[in-house]
Amino acid sequence: MDQDEPHLLVVDDDARIRELLRRYLAGSGFRVTIAGDAAEARSKLASMEFDLVVLDVMMPGENGFDLTRSLRETEAGRKTLRTPILLLTAMAEPGDRITGLERGADDYLAKPFEPRELVLRIRNILQRVPLAAPEPHRHVRFGVFRFDLERSELFRGEEPVRLTAAEAGLLSALVRRPSEAITRETLAEEAQFSGNVRTVDVQMTRLRRKVETNPKFPRYIQTVRGTGYVFKPD
Repeated sequence: MDQDEPHLLVVDDDARIRELLRRYLAGSGFRVTIAGDAAEARSKLASMEFDLVVLDVMMPGENGFDLTRSLRETEAGRKTLRTPILLLTAMAEPGDRITGLERGADDYLAKPFEPRELVLRIRNILQRVPLAAPEPHRHVRFGVFRFDLERSELFRGEEPVRLTAAEAGLLSALVRRPSEAITRETLAEEAQFSGNVRTVDVQMTRLRRKVETNPKFPRYIQTVRGTGYVFKPD
């Protein structure tokens, strides 16, 4: 996974659409993180840097319009979120488009749409808006641990925890997508180690021994039956 690729957050309550968008956009040269609702989107935005948000309007609970307005609310005269937002919706009336733009969206695409048009709109927005400058060192904290995303280094308090390359790769893949169930195949690919995907289970067992108080009842790295694993920072 190329860290220089633009990083997108795709928010949609439909799991099938989320996965289709993730696969297509990843194949079009983007890093993609997904969220199923507004609450999960807020969590991802708080823990990771994104270059653009692709946001579905028609979601239960807090919809895309309301989330956009909330993210664009000002504090002390400045926007709380400057990341570009592209709204997706089946509501194609001019008034709906105006509502989305008034609440702070940068662009609006009506469903159904051609995936290539989505990619073109994303690229057009990113050409207008400079990509976010990466922080020198970004850290993810969970419990007493701190993981340096740039260096793939783990610390317990101030003491370094030795990780193998495979363990560091798996932990990096997990913490970049908190609360998201990730398949073993995806983890193996993103951790960049070869072999049978069941090797992921072996490496995960070793990793848990280093970060879990009780590896048999993990708190941070949990198994998702039939899928893979999920990182729970809280």
